[in-house]
Amino acid sequence: MGSWRVERLDQLPTALLATIMTKLDISSICSLAVICRAFNSCASHILSFLPNFHILDISPSMEQIKPLLPPNSHLQSLKLDCGQLNDSSIELLLRPSLQELCFHNCADFSGKLLSEIGSRCKDVRSLYLGSVAEKRGRAIHISDLEESLGGCTQLEELNLMFDLSLFLRHNFARVWPLASKMLTSLEIGYISSVMVTELLSPNVGPHQYPNQIRPSILPAIQKLSLAVDYITDTMVGTISKGLTLLTHLELRDAPLIEPRVTFDLTNSGLQQINQHGRLKHLSLVRSQEFLSTYFKRVNDLGILLMADKCANMESICLGGFCRVTDTGFKTILHSCSSLYKLKVCHGSQLTDLVFHDIAATSLSLTHVSFRWCNLLTNHAIKSLVRNTRLKVLDLRGCKNLGDEALPAIGSLCELKMLQLDNSDISDVGIAYLRHGIISSLVSLSVRGCKKLTDKCISVLFDGSSKLELQELDLSNLPNLSDNGVLALAKSRVPISELRMRQCPLIGDTSIMALASMQADDDRGHGSSLRLLDLYNCGGITQLSFRWLKKPYFPRLRWLGVTGSVNRDIVDALARNRPFLHVACHGEELGTDPWNNIDSSYMHDYEELDELEQWLQEGEWESDDEEMEDAEDDADVVVE
Repeated sequence: MGSWRVERLDQLPTALLATIMTKLDISSICSLAVICRAFNSCASHILSFLPNFHILDISPSMEQIKPLLPPNSHLQSLKLDCGQLNDSSIELLLRPSLQELCFHNCADFSGKLLSEIGSRCKDVRSLYLGSVAEKRGRAIHISDLEESLGGCTQLEELNLMFDLSLFLRHNFARVWPLASKMLTSLEIGYISSVMVTELLSPNVGPHQYPNQIRPSILPAIQKLSLAVDYITDTMVGTISKGLTLLTHLELRDAPLIEPRVTFDLTNSGLQQINQHGRLKHLSLVRSQEFLSTYFKRVNDLGILLMADKCANMESICLGGFCRVTDTGFKTILHSCSSLYKLKVCHGSQLTDLVFHDIAATSLSLTHVSFRWCNLLTNHAIKSLVRNTRLKVLDLRGCKNLGDEALPAIGSLCELKMLQLDNSDISDVGIAYLRHGIISSLVSLSVRGCKKLTDKCISVLFDGSSKLELQELDLSNLPNLSDNGVLALAKSRVPISELRMRQCPLIGDTSIMALASMQADDDRGHGSSLRLLDLYNCGGITQLSFRWLKKPYFPRLRWLGVTGSVNRDIVDALARNRPFLHVACHGEELGTDPWNNIDSSYMHDYEELDELEQWLQEGEWESDDEEMEDAEDDADVVVE
């Protein structure tokens, strides 16, 4: 039997090379495509029969995405950031073979996107649409939603992440009986509580006489997630009564004015939760986004009444329950023996006593969050860490926590995410993390811990073995300087997200150090950083922007800066790197871990710089010249 030998990968048989490429994601295929002509040709060919096409980290234009989406009858899953797309791309994107659709940032689309999905993608099972028709001048009508619901008869999961309260109430409720009977998961970006109540209340259906009462719609729903104007007793009762298979309930409101009793949640509403006994995951959060307001009509009695029906609960998130005391929170810990995730936000009466006898329970908590629970002290943490399997510990805004809590936290060998924002810890205390959990942490936040200095960086990272840390928040540290960032760069920690906003001593030297930084895999200068937040850092000048150009920071996708440094240079940088999201008004970058805490430390970050190169071949030179012109103009102004 003859033998054969391949000295180079591009000498492999085309069929074998294609088979290998089909096992990769889009960004990896594009990484190979820029190596040589043989790989490029093969990559272009297999795009016509790939089952999955996912690009969520950049927003390609129509001209850029078109060659990547040739006719493909095998395409089943399509996920895109549609920030640069509009209705003209509908025919290219929507395929009859699709079973999963995920479109983010659809602001420039009209309601036609919804109706066309209903007519073109009848077999779709999972649908996610974000920000549809939010751009001024884009119209969306109830008929678009009606065609989408009526056409997608196999739909199992629906996420409509935009404002549905714009639809007329009576029309909105009437179209939902058309929804797939297989629909088990529904998430809505914003809707009024009255619309929810009318939607789920038995009422007159389409094409029925007024005396005909239809049964409860959406009979198969198991997971419901809603952002509403007010969480009310009526809405909670309607949901609990009408959705008999419900296992996940997530409700969040953000009142514009203080709610009246008829538009608020009370003890009576809590008593109605989990009437059918299937609920495993419950989240009730009152956001402080617009107004500092709380659930003032709920106290310990409401929690006691709810706990009677929630013995099998596995996850509970309560935000804004200012009148619930230790008695109510202890009831949850002692009643819910299966609880593994507990989150409390703005628990103004939660104290250390809740955890005094936590060892007497059978709990095995893995996710714990106590944001802005200002009465908690070091003693609470010492008791809490008896749950040695903790993976997520969020203690943001717990101002009474200090160095004494850190030895206990340092003993949690499985901890992945730790957030200590605005606590009273110092460089001395943080050393306990170095000898304990620093090797397992994937995300660490010490934002606003004003006692920390440059020394905390060397204490944590100097001479450390290979670390897993991907996200680091050093924002609002008045004593953090360029020396600390230089120490971080020398440590070669492969950080993907670095936040240093509101640090007055951070300047150009830090940017140069990060631009020159190499991670352990030696993939390029500053190669691991995907998010860099430098908003309102006191020493940043136009010099830093020269280091933010290519080829430095090749994977950078989010950048926060102060726009007043020089608006022309900021704009030129945005044009030089069109796939870079440049924020200069102080907005927070990336996603909020409060809403995505489970997956925030599990990202397998894709390598998209090669994809950017493939999409943008030949455009860099003119962009660089344009940015240099902006810098020259700035120099003239300075002189």
